[in-house]
Amino acid sequence: MNTTILGLDKNKTEELASELNVLLANFQVHYQNLRGLHWNIKGNNFFELHVKFEELYSDAQEKVDLIAERILTLQGQPIHTFEDYTKIASVTVAKNVTNDVEAVEGIVASLSALITLERGLLKLSANADDEGTNSMMSDFISEQEKIIWMLNAWLG
Repeated sequence: MNTTILGLDKNKTEELASELNVLLANFQVHYQNLRGLHWNIKGNNFFELHVKFEELYSDAQEKVDLIAERILTLQGQPIHTFEDYTKIASVTVAKNVTNDVEAVEGIVASLSALITLERGLLKLSANADDEGTNSMMSDFISEQEKIIWMLNAWLG
């Protein structure tokens, strides 16, 4: 069998790295959306949401780095241009959103899309015996499911 330095099947890790790049692109759009929401939110919930959006974009920024480093660990090449991100990302760009409800609904939608991608990666990583990617995806999913629950509670 053709294996990587990690002892994983090379073909399977190439597929994983490719799908992780799709997740990376979507996380970059999600991150930039959160930055825009943090800057542009208005209304009675400004102070509460301004702080929450900063917390969320800081977490997303950390996850972007973790994803890129995982791609490198699998001997792949992380994409790194906005052109690349926008070509393959499916997360909707949140442009000029200032309304609190619209902002929170958009974050829930983005997180749901990310979870869908991460669940697909769980299957691929399990099939490749890649516990590192599997563990990372499991951690991301459990954190994001809780955030979705809390944001939905905020929405009422």
